[in-house]
Amino acid sequence: MQDAVLLQDQQDGVVTLTLNRPAVMNSFNFALLYALRDAVEALRFTRDVRVVIVTGAGERAFCAGADLKERATLPPEKVKEFIFTIRTLFSTIENLNKPVIAAVNGIALGGGTELALASDIRIASSAATMGLTETRLAIIPGAGGTQRLPRLVGRGKAKELIFTGRRVSAQEALELGLVNQVAEPGRLLDACREMAAMICETGPVAIEQAKYAINHGVETDLATGLAIESNAYWVTIPTEDRLEGLAAFREKRKPVYKGR
Repeated sequence: MQDAVLLQDQQDGVVTLTLNRPAVMNSFNFALLYALRDAVEALRFTRDVRVVIVTGAGERAFCAGADLKERATLPPEKVKEFIFTIRTLFSTIENLNKPVIAAVNGIALGGGTELALASDIRIASSAATMGLTETRLAIIPGAGGTQRLPRLVGRGKAKELIFTGRRVSAQEALELGLVNQVAEPGRLLDACREMAAMICETGPVAIEQAKYAINHGVETDLATGLAIESNAYWVTIPTEDRLEGLAAFREKRKPVYKGR
Protein backbone atom coordinates (compact mmCIF):
# COMPACT_ATOMS: atom_id res chain seq x y z
CA MET A 1 0.00 0.00 0.00
CA GLN A 2 1.28 3.40 -0.99
CA ASP A 3 -0.20 5.06 2.10
CA ALA A 4 1.04 2.51 4.64
CA VAL A 5 2.84 4.25 7.50
CA LEU A 6 5.21 1.29 7.83
CA LEU A 7 6.76 -0.65 4.95
CA GLN A 8 8.12 -4.16 5.35
CA ASP A 9 10.49 -6.05 3.08
CA GLN A 10 12.09 -9.46 3.63
CA GLN A 11 15.16 -10.81 1.85
CA ASP A 12 17.53 -13.63 2.83
CA GLY A 13 16.38 -13.81 6.43
CA VAL A 14 16.53 -10.03 6.95
CA VAL A 15 13.44 -7.86 7.39
CA THR A 16 13.66 -4.14 6.71
CA LEU A 17 11.04 -2.00 8.45
CA THR A 18 10.75 1.48 6.94
CA LEU A 19 9.02 4.30 8.78
CA ASN A 20 6.98 5.75 5.94
CA ARG A 21 5.86 9.28 6.76
CA PRO A 22 8.48 11.23 4.79
CA ALA A 23 6.32 14.36 4.47
CA VAL A 24 6.63 14.83 8.26
CA MET A 25 10.18 13.46 8.54
CA ASN A 26 8.91 10.02 9.58
CA SER A 27 7.74 11.38 12.92
CA PHE A 28 5.75 9.14 15.23
CA ASN A 29 2.01 9.44 15.49
CA PHE A 30 -0.19 6.83 17.14
CA ALA A 31 -0.76 5.02 13.83
CA LEU A 32 2.98 4.56 13.20
CA LEU A 33 3.62 3.46 16.80
CA TYR A 34 0.91 0.83 16.56
CA ALA A 35 2.11 -0.38 13.15
CA LEU A 36 5.71 -0.74 14.36
CA ARG A 37 4.58 -2.44 17.56
CA ASP A 38 2.51 -5.01 15.67
CA ALA A 39 5.34 -5.72 13.19
CA VAL A 40 7.95 -6.19 15.91
CA GLU A 41 5.74 -8.44 18.02
CA ALA A 42 4.99 -10.62 14.97
CA LEU A 43 8.69 -10.92 14.14
CA ARG A 44 9.46 -12.43 17.54
CA PHE A 45 7.83 -15.66 16.40
CA THR A 46 8.92 -15.61 12.75
CA ARG A 47 11.59 -18.31 12.58
CA ASP A 48 12.88 -17.49 9.09
CA VAL A 49 13.76 -13.91 10.08
CA ARG A 50 17.22 -13.59 11.60
CA VAL A 51 17.87 -9.83 11.65
CA VAL A 52 15.71 -6.70 11.61
CA ILE A 53 16.77 -3.40 10.02
CA VAL A 54 14.84 -0.23 10.88
CA THR A 55 15.14 2.87 8.72
CA GLY A 56 13.18 5.88 7.48
CA ALA A 57 11.68 6.62 4.10
CA GLY A 58 13.37 9.23 1.93
CA GLU A 59 16.74 10.87 2.38
CA ARG A 60 15.97 13.65 4.85
CA ALA A 61 15.07 11.82 8.02
CA PHE A 62 15.33 8.60 9.94
CA CYS A 63 12.74 9.84 12.42
CA ALA A 64 12.24 13.34 13.79
CA GLY A 65 10.62 12.07 16.99
CA ALA A 66 7.01 12.64 17.96
CA ASP A 67 4.61 14.26 15.52
CA LEU A 68 4.29 17.62 17.28
CA LYS A 69 1.24 18.62 15.24
CA GLU A 70 -0.60 15.60 16.59
CA ARG A 71 0.87 16.19 20.04
CA ALA A 72 -0.54 19.73 20.13
CA THR A 73 -4.07 18.35 19.77
CA LEU A 74 -3.77 15.80 22.57
CA PRO A 75 -5.05 16.29 26.12
CA PRO A 76 -2.62 15.41 28.93
CA GLU A 77 -4.02 11.89 29.38
CA LYS A 78 -3.45 11.08 25.70
CA VAL A 79 0.09 12.44 25.93
CA LYS A 80 0.69 10.01 28.83
CA GLU A 81 -0.70 7.20 26.68
CA PHE A 82 1.61 8.17 23.82
CA ILE A 83 4.68 8.18 26.07
CA PHE A 84 3.71 4.86 27.65
CA THR A 85 3.18 3.33 24.21
CA ILE A 86 6.48 4.50 22.72
CA ARG A 87 8.49 3.59 25.84
CA THR A 88 6.98 0.09 25.88
CA LEU A 89 7.58 -0.30 22.14
CA PHE A 90 11.26 0.61 22.40
CA SER A 91 11.73 -1.80 25.30
CA THR A 92 10.13 -4.49 23.13
CA ILE A 93 12.63 -3.69 20.36
CA GLU A 94 15.53 -3.75 22.81
CA ASN A 95 14.44 -7.16 24.11
CA LEU A 96 13.48 -8.68 20.76
CA ASN A 97 15.02 -12.14 20.38
CA LYS A 98 16.74 -11.06 17.14
CA PRO A 99 19.38 -8.38 16.47
CA VAL A 100 18.00 -5.01 15.40
CA ILE A 101 20.10 -2.67 13.27
CA ALA A 102 19.13 0.99 13.03
CA ALA A 103 19.97 2.45 9.61
CA VAL A 104 20.02 6.13 10.55
CA ASN A 105 19.60 7.71 7.14
CA GLY A 106 19.08 11.35 8.10
CA ILE A 107 17.76 13.47 10.94
CA ALA A 108 17.12 11.46 14.11
CA LEU A 109 15.87 13.68 16.91
CA GLY A 110 14.11 12.93 20.18
CA GLY A 111 12.24 9.68 19.71
CA GLY A 112 14.24 9.03 16.55
CA THR A 113 17.48 8.89 18.51
CA GLU A 114 15.71 6.89 21.23
CA LEU A 115 14.64 4.33 18.60
CA ALA A 116 18.27 4.04 17.52
CA LEU A 117 19.37 3.66 21.16
CA ALA A 118 16.90 0.79 21.63
CA SER A 119 18.43 -1.00 18.64
CA ASP A 120 21.40 -3.33 19.05
CA ILE A 121 23.62 -1.83 16.36
CA ARG A 122 23.50 1.67 14.86
CA ILE A 123 24.89 2.50 11.42
CA ALA A 124 24.51 6.11 10.35
CA SER A 125 24.64 7.92 7.06
CA SER A 126 27.43 10.48 6.95
CA ALA A 127 24.65 13.03 6.46
CA ALA A 128 22.78 11.99 9.60
CA THR A 129 22.19 14.24 12.60
CA MET A 130 21.21 12.89 16.01
CA GLY A 131 20.15 14.39 19.29
CA LEU A 132 17.88 14.26 22.31
CA THR A 133 16.38 17.71 21.91
CA GLU A 134 13.39 17.41 24.25
CA THR A 135 14.58 19.93 26.86
CA ARG A 136 14.29 22.62 24.20
CA LEU A 137 10.55 21.88 24.27
CA ALA A 138 10.52 22.00 28.09
CA ILE A 139 10.14 18.22 28.42
CA ILE A 140 12.63 15.37 28.83
CA PRO A 141 13.35 12.25 26.78
CA GLY A 142 10.50 9.89 27.63
CA ALA A 143 11.18 6.76 25.58
CA GLY A 144 14.32 5.59 27.35
CA GLY A 145 16.78 8.31 26.36
CA THR A 146 17.75 9.34 29.88
CA GLN A 147 18.61 5.70 30.65
CA ARG A 148 20.06 4.28 27.43
CA LEU A 149 22.21 7.22 26.37
CA PRO A 150 24.37 7.33 29.56
CA ARG A 151 24.81 3.57 29.39
CA LEU A 152 26.18 3.97 25.87
CA VAL A 153 28.26 7.17 26.00
CA GLY A 154 28.77 7.76 29.73
CA ARG A 155 26.92 9.83 32.30
CA GLY A 156 28.76 13.13 31.80
CA LYS A 157 28.43 13.26 28.02
CA ALA A 158 24.80 12.13 28.20
CA LYS A 159 24.00 14.94 30.64
CA GLU A 160 25.70 17.44 28.34
CA LEU A 161 23.72 16.31 25.31
CA ILE A 162 20.38 16.12 27.13
CA PHE A 163 20.80 19.34 29.14
CA THR A 164 21.76 21.37 26.05
CA GLY A 165 19.53 19.58 23.54
CA ARG A 166 22.49 19.77 21.17
CA ARG A 167 22.53 17.89 17.88
CA VAL A 168 25.57 15.86 16.86
CA SER A 169 26.85 14.94 13.42
CA ALA A 170 27.37 11.35 12.31
CA GLN A 171 31.12 11.73 12.80
CA GLU A 172 30.75 13.02 16.36
CA ALA A 173 28.23 10.26 17.07
CA LEU A 174 30.84 7.74 15.93
CA GLU A 175 33.53 9.30 18.12
CA LEU A 176 31.18 9.20 21.13
CA GLY A 177 30.28 5.55 20.54
CA LEU A 178 26.68 6.53 19.83
CA VAL A 179 26.88 4.73 16.48
CA ASN A 180 28.92 1.70 15.46
CA GLN A 181 29.73 2.76 11.93
CA VAL A 182 29.25 5.59 9.41
CA ALA A 183 28.51 4.96 5.74
CA GLU A 184 28.04 7.19 2.75
CA PRO A 185 24.32 7.86 2.14
CA GLY A 186 24.17 5.72 -0.97
CA ARG A 187 25.76 2.77 0.84
CA LEU A 188 23.91 2.92 4.14
CA LEU A 189 21.49 0.06 3.55
CA ASP A 190 24.24 -1.96 1.86
CA ALA A 191 26.39 -1.56 4.98
CA CYS A 192 23.49 -2.65 7.17
CA ARG A 193 22.76 -5.66 4.97
CA GLU A 194 26.43 -6.66 5.01
CA MET A 195 26.36 -6.59 8.80
CA ALA A 196 23.09 -8.53 8.80
CA ALA A 197 24.54 -11.13 6.41
CA MET A 198 27.45 -11.75 8.79
CA ILE A 199 25.00 -12.25 11.65
CA CYS A 200 22.95 -14.65 9.51
CA GLU A 201 26.00 -16.91 9.22
CA THR A 202 25.93 -17.53 12.96
CA GLY A 203 23.74 -19.80 15.08
CA PRO A 204 20.25 -18.37 15.73
CA VAL A 205 19.96 -19.81 19.24
CA ALA A 206 23.45 -18.56 20.07
CA ILE A 207 22.58 -15.03 18.94
CA GLU A 208 19.36 -15.01 20.95
CA GLN A 209 21.18 -16.19 24.07
CA ALA A 210 24.12 -13.82 23.57
CA LYS A 211 21.77 -10.86 23.27
CA TYR A 212 19.90 -11.98 26.39
CA ALA A 213 23.13 -12.37 28.35
CA ILE A 214 24.48 -8.96 27.31
CA ASN A 215 21.23 -7.05 27.89
CA HIS A 216 20.53 -8.53 31.30
CA GLY A 217 24.07 -9.10 32.51
CA VAL A 218 25.26 -5.54 31.94
CA GLU A 219 22.66 -4.26 34.43
CA THR A 220 24.02 -6.39 37.29
CA ASP A 221 27.23 -6.98 39.21
CA LEU A 222 29.89 -9.15 37.55
CA ALA A 223 29.10 -12.31 39.52
CA THR A 224 25.41 -12.14 38.60
CA GLY A 225 26.28 -11.33 35.01
CA LEU A 226 28.55 -14.37 34.81
CA ALA A 227 25.73 -16.54 36.17
CA ILE A 228 23.39 -15.17 33.49
CA GLU A 229 26.03 -15.92 30.85
CA SER A 230 26.48 -19.44 32.20
CA ASN A 231 22.77 -20.20 32.03
CA ALA A 232 22.55 -18.75 28.53
CA TYR A 233 25.46 -20.96 27.46
CA TRP A 234 23.74 -24.07 28.85
CA VAL A 235 20.80 -23.39 26.52
CA THR A 236 23.07 -23.75 23.48
CA ILE A 237 24.66 -27.07 24.52
CA PRO A 238 21.84 -29.50 23.61
CA THR A 239 21.06 -27.83 20.27
CA GLU A 240 21.45 -29.42 16.86
CA ASP A 241 23.15 -26.22 15.73
CA ARG A 242 26.04 -26.70 18.16
CA LEU A 243 26.71 -30.16 16.76
CA GLU A 244 26.42 -28.83 13.22
CA GLY A 245 28.99 -26.14 14.01
CA LEU A 246 31.46 -28.75 15.26
CA ALA A 247 30.82 -31.00 12.26
CA ALA A 248 31.27 -28.12 9.80
CA PHE A 249 34.55 -27.13 11.46
CA ARG A 250 35.79 -30.70 11.26
CA GLU A 251 34.71 -31.07 7.63
CA LYS A 252 36.06 -27.64 6.62
CA ARG A 253 32.73 -26.38 5.27
CA LYS A 254 30.22 -23.65 6.11
CA PRO A 255 27.71 -24.70 8.74
CA VAL A 256 23.99 -24.81 7.95
CA TYR A 257 22.19 -23.66 11.08
CA LYS A 258 18.47 -24.25 11.57
CA GLY A 259 17.80 -22.58 14.89
CA ARG A 260 17.23 -25.75 16.82
